[in-house]
Amino acid sequence: MPMSSQQHVSSSSLLDTSSVRLVAPRGEPVREHAGPDPLLIGKRIRHRRKALHLTLDAVAAQVGLSASAVSLIETGKREAKVSTVVALASALRCEVSDLLSDAAPSRRAELELRLERAQRSAAFSGLGVPPVRTGPRLPLDALESLVALHERIDQLAAERDATPEYARRANAELRAKMRASDNYFPAIENLADELLLASEHDGGPLTKHRVSAIAEHLGFTLHAVPDLPASTRSVTDLVNRCIYLPTGDAGAQRTMALAALGHIVLEHEPPRDYAEFLAQRVEVNYFAAAVLVPQRWAVGFLADAKRDKDIAIEDLRDRYLVSYEMAAHRFTNLATIHLQIPVHFMKINSSGVIYKAYANDGVDFPTDSSGAVEGQKVCRYWTAREVFSTADWSQPYQQYTDTPAGTFWCTAVAERGEHESYSVSVGTPYQHVKWFRGRETTHRSRSRCPDPSCCQLPPRELAAKWADASWPSARVHSALLASLPAGAFPGVDQTEVLQFLERQQG
Repeated sequence: MPMSSQQHVSSSSLLDTSSVRLVAPRGEPVREHAGPDPLLIGKRIRHRRKALHLTLDAVAAQVGLSASAVSLIETGKREAKVSTVVALASALRCEVSDLLSDAAPSRRAELELRLERAQRSAAFSGLGVPPVRTGPRLPLDALESLVALHERIDQLAAERDATPEYARRANAELRAKMRASDNYFPAIENLADELLLASEHDGGPLTKHRVSAIAEHLGFTLHAVPDLPASTRSVTDLVNRCIYLPTGDAGAQRTMALAALGHIVLEHEPPRDYAEFLAQRVEVNYFAAAVLVPQRWAVGFLADAKRDKDIAIEDLRDRYLVSYEMAAHRFTNLATIHLQIPVHFMKINSSGVIYKAYANDGVDFPTDSSGAVEGQKVCRYWTAREVFSTADWSQPYQQYTDTPAGTFWCTAVAERGEHESYSVSVGTPYQHVKWFRGRETTHRSRSRCPDPSCCQLPPRELAAKWADASWPSARVHSALLASLPAGAFPGVDQTEVLQFLERQQG
């Protein structure tokens, strides 16, 4: 099945739209932008015209436009049609490719381009400062200084925003968008569906061979290497169209390969800030899950389970050979839209600290003053924490919990990770539990959180006995005090990555 190329979506709008466009087919280069930059084309046209000592009127007469229209094209304020670009190339005695080149025609043109782009940005508009007009009367040293000044302002803004507080705000805003859409993104679902059909997938578990076929369909090859930079999950060489993955678990390789392909398919550009980095991370993880657990077949599987009143996350996990965490995530993507079941999801460590959380069912997660959930501690009486005290972690644990927001039934699984234990839980309000396996559980708990007397404060007798008689030494994580790593890809050692790519070149 041929892949559609009629739709487009940018990373900044993906969470709010259902229109998408796939990347160039195999053999064509990956473009960083959706189309030629009118500003750059204009600079090349003006540079060529001046080199030939032609006036605007002379060129306009040859292409059948007014001088003002040609001027607008040269300043990038009007996008030229293909036929106009062809006519301009003829009038300027050059090839069309000369006008569409990605390279600026001169150092001055490059600086003017950078300054004009900076002055058209939302960040510059927010400063309330009038723009400087670029042109031959602006001295080159002044142009150099202005460009450097804008870049320094951007750098300072990035440093200002690279704080834990900013990260928490970004997380809270992203979670609000996910909740508003019921954690369901049709644009990504459509992309995954088209790719699977194009690769002739039969609906069963996605093999590593099939993932390689999907990559090949998009013009990329997958390579497992033992020396992948430690700060990365994968590295993509856009020039040679290679995706490098760590050696090891085949299941993890499938997920990381699909996440890397997600950046390509969704036409992501380097993130401008941490909020966009987080949004892109959510999008590629969603894409990987949508390919591994395809909506086309998974919805029918879950609908049958709902009809039989026998929904179980572990069945979805086993059906598609994915992790319990991915199955739980995928269930939250599909449950509300396709099964009309509101849900919540959590991943926490054994101390109750939230790593990930999502809810559209009214459950009351703990939050900080910014509205962020990540890093907060959940009540010790919730299912997600009670599961750690069970004897057999290989089996899901179900529990009803009475809370100030209502009664919720949850199912959870605890696992031992590489560095610490964690649990993944999925829950729903009491009125929807009839659709789930494990609803007959007799485990019941009561939580009064956020009332501090529930589990945050020690019992009164113990507090009185040990008053002024204890001094615990706190384990402080340095990450709490540090700013977020700078750069487009937070935490990635760019030197290490580029040295790695050089090694791959031989």
